Parts: sequence; C-alpha cells; structure tokens
Amino acid sequence: MSAIFLSRAEVRDLDRRAIEEFGLPGLVLMENAGRGAAEVLKALGIHGRVVVCCGGGNNGGDGFVMARHLDNWNVPVRVLLFAPPDHLTGDAATNFRVIEKSGLPITIYGSDAVDEAKLSKDLASAEWIMDALFGTGLVGPVRRPMVPVLHGINASRARVFAVDIPSGLDCDTGEPTEPTIRAQHTATFAALKKGYANPGSREWTGQVHLIDIGLPRVLLRPQQAGAPS
Repeated sequence: MSAIFLSRAEVRDLDRRAIEEFGLPGLVLMENAGRGAAEVLKALGIHGRVVVCCGGGNNGGDGFVMARHLDNWNVPVRVLLFAPPDHLTGDAATNFRVIEKSGLPITIYGSDAVDEAKLSKDLASAEWIMDALFGTGLVGPVRRPMVPVLHGINASRARVFAVDIPSGLDCDTGEPTEPTIRAQHTATFAALKKGYANPGSREWTGQVHLIDIGLPRVLLRPQQAGAPS
C-alpha cells in the first residue's frame, strides 16, 4: 500500500471532518496522539528525565498528554510551558488542567522574553526533550521570543523527540526555516506529512514513527487514492 502524505490544509480538514462529521471528540484524538507518542518514546528507552516543551496550541496539548502517561509509568518528567496558562483553550486547556491537578512539575515561561540561563538549566537535566511547541499549522519561521528556545533545545546534549513535526520545519515542503528543531525521532499522527516526502527533511525529523490516532479509515481513502505509488 502506498504511503499517504498530507498537506497542512489536508491535515486541518481531516481533523475537522473527524470531529464535525463523524462526532469523534477532539479530546479523544489528542489522547490517542499523546499516548501513542509516549508509547513510542517508552519503546525507544528512557533512563532519565524527560522534559516536555509545550506551546500554547494543540501540539502543546499532545505534550501534556505525553507527560501524564510518562508520569503514570513512573518516568521523571517536567513540563515547560511557553504560553500563559490562561491563554490555553479547548482540549489543550483541559489536558493542562489534568497535569496541573495531578501535581506534575511544571515551569511556566509564559510568552515573554525567555530567561535563557534558566532554560539552559532546565534542559540540562533531560535525557530526552520533547518538542511539542509548534505543529503542522506553523507558517513561516518561528518568531521571538521562541527563537532562543529552539536554539536552546538544539544546543542541549539531550536526545530530541518531535511531536508530529519538528518545530520550524515546513509541513508542505519539508524545508527548514531558521531556526528548526533537529530531532532524532518524530512521532507523526494519522498520516505522513507532505514535507516528509522531501529526502532532506530526514536531517530534521530523524526516524519518523507513524501513530494511529483512531481516525475512521474511510477518511483516509481519498488521500490514499491520490498517493504516489
């Protein structure tokens, strides 16, 4: 069977149809994505702390779910949130409240200028860093104050695991912007992203793991019919 590669617009439409036409709650899809990514990480091997870097959108929500499951498995975990908690909405806000009430260690950087010395110290404790900052919806380069965050992750000695797509990598072209997270592993959801057909993207994604998040198979049939053989 040919691989399916989805564009940014197709990913957005797939999620919309699953929720609006099929009645699959977005919270269920986020749960399946985060747990699936956590299971991949666990299979790769965890021997130290996992630092989960989360943005304010649904990619960050996936990171919150990952953090909860890792904590359930007695993995030492810390969440770094690069958005004000009261700016979180929808499913991401729900999952943040869960980890907050569960007492997981959370450091809130907010959306202002990042204390780079503090960030360097937080990242230095990690065996693995989860990049759950920006998802497939990012268009154009990451802007300040997030630029030093991406540079800090790339400068870390930790292994890097990207959630759905490395932050800064263009979903449609597979071309990096400046800066782009350089991951050793990427867990992507439902289907490969169009940019992953670009061989150069592998420098940034590392090994790509495709996670089934429970979308009805019929939703992927039109994309399958148009996939390259």
